Amino acid sequence: MRLTDCHNYEDFRRLARRRLPGPIYNYIDGAADDEVTKARNTAAFEEVDLLPNVLRGVADVDLSVTVMGQKLDLPVYCSPTALQRLFHHDGERAVAAAAENFGTMFGVSSLGTVSLEELRRKHSNPQVYQFYFHRDRGLNRAMMERAKAAGVEVMMLTVDSITGGNRERDKRTGFSIPFRLNLQGLVQFVMKPAWGINYVTHEKFALPQLDDHVKMGSGTASIGQYFTEMLDPTMTWDDVAEMVELWGGPFCLKGVMSADDAIRAAEIGCQGVVLSNHGGRQLDGSVSAFDQLAEVVQVAGDRLDVMMDGGVTRGTHVLKALSRGAKAVGLGRYYLLPLAAAGRPGVERALGLMRDELKRDMQLMGRKSISELSPDNLRTRG
Repeated sequence: MRLTDCHNYEDFRRLARRRLPGPIYNYIDGAADDEVTKARNTAAFEEVDLLPNVLRGVADVDLSVTVMGQKLDLPVYCSPTALQRLFHHDGERAVAAAAENFGTMFGVSSLGTVSLEELRRKHSNPQVYQFYFHRDRGLNRAMMERAKAAGVEVMMLTVDSITGGNRERDKRTGFSIPFRLNLQGLVQFVMKPAWGINYVTHEKFALPQLDDHVKMGSGTASIGQYFTEMLDPTMTWDDVAEMVELWGGPFCLKGVMSADDAIRAAEIGCQGVVLSNHGGRQLDGSVSAFDQLAEVVQVAGDRLDVMMDGGVTRGTHVLKALSRGAKAVGLGRYYLLPLAAAGRPGVERALGLMRDELKRDMQLMGRKSISELSPDNLRTRG
């Protein structure tokens, strides 16, 4: 199977599975507990249908949006995700370049494998810095000051991960950073030697956003320990309000799901929230972001920009989310699996397919611009 044989998300997923050792693939593809929420994230879109209009003269379609003050050529962006150079040796470099090529925003994680400064120097498209709230308040301030000095436009605090989710696929293979694989996991690496050759012949794996504070890449601390020992489960709204004031620019919370929390985010000065259940990787049984979108937009959509992610595999999913009031939609596995399968060309093919789907589906909907989408063009089954 070649990259040119990939025409949708499931094709990329199959290609990535063929090329990656099982533990790496399952880290990307897996979720918490019984993975019910992961499945629900995509299934939720199928319970709502699009209602098209005809004879609207839609030769040209404008897919651009403005979110948190950032002008994007597409209504989708590459959500910040961890450990990208573990999946492909180019990692965030490939994703940032592909996002710039398509005129959209990309995120850099505090568990990212390329420094946010390097990416900001090389690319002019909007950049989000995603970070977690640490027990060490000085570390939190230092991370924000570093991002500001680098010229990052948007700060994104993840609030649904005060502890790690129960990801049983990883437990079965012993996947962790640093690697502590069991026999089953080791066998799967041996069966896919190309990944290992790339891993050892390219730049040494590192976590440059955190290497000055915790030696996960080369020392003894693991990702699991990072979540259980360094992150602060006592984080409160007052703590976040201080960070919003310190940042002094576009600040959003990722992992908000309730309308009450969205209102509270607006009250403390956030410009946006991302409705997200972390791709089903945290609380299994959680409601899907798409299911919550209408409620949150209704009560808080005039006070901040509401975004969402989770389960998006088609352009029609994006249009349904935008019709419910989302300002933009985050992509996660949708670009990570193509990255793992083929690097930058994979990400660019995935974004290209999404752009083409969005344009074609907008024409079939009879809509010239994203601003013309509304709940009026949706029908809920049953």
